[in-house]
Amino acid sequence: MIRQAGPVAYAIFALLAVVAAAFAPLDDYMLHILVQTASYAIAVFGLTVVLGLCGQINLAQAAFFGFGAYAVGLGTADLHLDFWVALALGAAFALVMGAFLGVATLRLGGHYLAMVTISFQQIVTLIMVNWIPVTHGPDGVGSIQRPAHFASAHAFLGVCVVAVALVGYLVWRLPHTPLGRAMRALRDNELAASVVGVNVYRTKVAAFALSALLGGIGGGLFAGGFAYVSPDQFSFAESIVFMTMVLLGGVASPIGAVIGTALLIVLPESLRFLKSVPGLYLAIYGLAIILIIRYMPDGIWGYVQQRARRWFAPPPFGAPPPGLAFAPSHNGALALEVRQLAKYFGGLRAVDGVSFAVRRGGVHALIGPNGSGKTTTLNVLSGVYIATGGRIALSGRDVARLPPHQRAAAGLGRTFQNIRLFRSMSALENVVIGAERSGCNAGADHPALVERARAALAFVGLEARARERVTGFSYGHQRLIEIARALAGNPALLLLDEPAAGLNSSEKLALRDLLKRIAAKGLTILIIDHDMTLVADVAAHITVLNFGRRIADGVAADVLRQPDVIAAYLGSEPDAAARP
Repeated sequence: MIRQAGPVAYAIFALLAVVAAAFAPLDDYMLHILVQTASYAIAVFGLTVVLGLCGQINLAQAAFFGFGAYAVGLGTADLHLDFWVALALGAAFALVMGAFLGVATLRLGGHYLAMVTISFQQIVTLIMVNWIPVTHGPDGVGSIQRPAHFASAHAFLGVCVVAVALVGYLVWRLPHTPLGRAMRALRDNELAASVVGVNVYRTKVAAFALSALLGGIGGGLFAGGFAYVSPDQFSFAESIVFMTMVLLGGVASPIGAVIGTALLIVLPESLRFLKSVPGLYLAIYGLAIILIIRYMPDGIWGYVQQRARRWFAPPPFGAPPPGLAFAPSHNGALALEVRQLAKYFGGLRAVDGVSFAVRRGGVHALIGPNGSGKTTTLNVLSGVYIATGGRIALSGRDVARLPPHQRAAAGLGRTFQNIRLFRSMSALENVVIGAERSGCNAGADHPALVERARAALAFVGLEARARERVTGFSYGHQRLIEIARALAGNPALLLLDEPAAGLNSSEKLALRDLLKRIAAKGLTILIIDHDMTLVADVAAHITVLNFGRRIADGVAADVLRQPDVIAAYLGSEPDAAARP
């Protein structure tokens, strides 16, 4: 209900803002303040994308803001280009440089990523100051022109407000698009995102590029509003200001970005009367920011949203979901064939020449004592690690060199021993990401993906709680959500890494029944688990590893009775170990 009414309410708000900007009796000082707020807000929207949605730190937003500003400044003042042409060129250049920064920082995170973006910002500032023939150096660029039909301050403010409304709406809708969901998944858990099919490389680059694009647009409007730009306006200190704005307002929403921008621009101006008292102005200003950060860690808008969730329940679903079905695969009798698989970590041979085959339509168990190489094998199969040697054939296709998202598209689904859900999302949103990243479901519209996700949740018994955030579920139910996410992708082979770990006895019985129902649907499962009762109940075929090598492979009942297996792993009489 709220989401459906959102576009209408947003359009009404934007229309009122444009009318107010065009006709409100404002003096030149207030017009400049509002233009600054609008142009800064667009740049801060960029941080909402890269930091709020994708979780990537960007402390160089002022550099992209400067690209747009200097493009408009130099384009209109020196080259006599039309304002809109200069703005488009500045935005395009910022986009390209943002993509470049994204590529350069692809494998970085945390403080390393922050350091690289700071260095980029400093380099850009030095170029603006010292490349005098082009940038005019410290003197800056003056006589910047506005659009011909919007030359007055009121009219240009209207342009800025319209830009804020349009860009803000697009950023607001972004989290509900495939790219936005991929960014949110990447922010919450990069490893899980990659194995459910998210292209980590493309998503990170897209986040940086979009952030830079919005920075460039904001900078171009800023230059048109003030008719003068200089390097000190685009320094590292301004990047910190942008970051503070998005954190104060709420990092995950464009509404929060507007609130934070207005707060940091308007609040200092509203305290101007205190500047006659030395230090008082800065003390009140700093105290206000500290209090907001201390008591509203998710920002002002995040705080409002938390309170609003208590008052508004999500709308109920309409018809019940369809039954969960899997597209049959007829690519031979083998779902997976592994030949001489090896993974070395320096001198450690974690997996050493392992071979086995998983027949289609059954449950195959991979067991062994701790440190035998089971999880490493699953990580190599799913692409988390690249094999040192060997061949991995999924439905007859060699996938040994493919990245995780391409293996997911080829039909590989996976869960983890340590649950890896996207914790800021609901159960339904988690499973939708699994559904839309499958090669079989590619091209399906969003309602169809939601129906597929609901069917997967219904299959594991959690469809009634689909709209609840996953952090509110018990540990056992989170396991089921992770399995549902993998099932929604319609995999040809499902890899389950210790699915019974941490479950109580009743939850293990429910898991056993669920695995049998999955197998009855014709889906192939490769399972790792230490619970021999569960393995003996569900697996028809078992492969045993010890010290990275295969020591047994065959029918479950026969393997569990082999002396080598008992000595290496079970440590008990075979009949007792195999007994349900």
